[in-house]
Amino acid sequence: MKVSVQSNTSGKASKALRVAVLEDDPELRDAILLPGLRDFGFEVTAAGTAAELYRHMVKQAFDMVVLDIGLPDEDGLSVVRHLQELPDLGIVMLTGNHSRNDRVRALREGADAYLAKPADIEVLAATLHSLSRRIRRRTGPEAFEMPADASARWHLDTDGWCLVSPRGEVIALSAPERGLLSALIAAAGAPVDREALIALVTKDIYNFDPHRLDMLIHRLRRKISKCTSEAVPLLTARGSGYVFVAEMQH
Repeated sequence: MKVSVQSNTSGKASKALRVAVLEDDPELRDAILLPGLRDFGFEVTAAGTAAELYRHMVKQAFDMVVLDIGLPDEDGLSVVRHLQELPDLGIVMLTGNHSRNDRVRALREGADAYLAKPADIEVLAATLHSLSRRIRRRTGPEAFEMPADASARWHLDTDGWCLVSPRGEVIALSAPERGLLSALIAAAGAPVDREALIALVTKDIYNFDPHRLDMLIHRLRRKISKCTSEAVPLLTARGSGYVFVAEMQH
């Protein structure tokens, strides 16, 4: 089956990454994948069949597609063969089939990544962000503008929805984490007081429990430590708030 679809060629990180999710399990698709990816800043469109995905792609462009192998109307590997003809479209297989042969076949057919179910939304989001950065590098230097010293320091990418370590490790961020880190990194190593950070995560600062900020910072530190081999750059500024040390220490 030959399908004419639109692909994204803008390469701009200022817009939310557009992801199509092809999954025939409605509970997994609508209750887990869609809201989970939206929490990490993606613009998500759902499809339950290959035919529905193709209809979406005729009408709009996507940056990436997440799909299963087992579909009701077409084999997932056949879908991958069609989609891989678009050089700037990322393809992630998310499947309950753990067969090594299927994984090898999926990668040979053109999938960029292969993740096993049950879906870990943070891992899937980080995979999509990493894939987006690789695609933008392929489309030319004008489409991938990295700060000159980004390789030697922590920085935000994909419009602030992922934190990238000095070694290039990618950490997907939720909306509250994105807001906090944007403010901390913008402070360029200066402490940001607790009140300013609390105002970023709530509209009602007077009824906000300050311990919630501490828990958010704690979870963010743990995530950074789990996902990277770097020392955690998010530090406590005694008596004032928190500070983010972006520069790699030697």
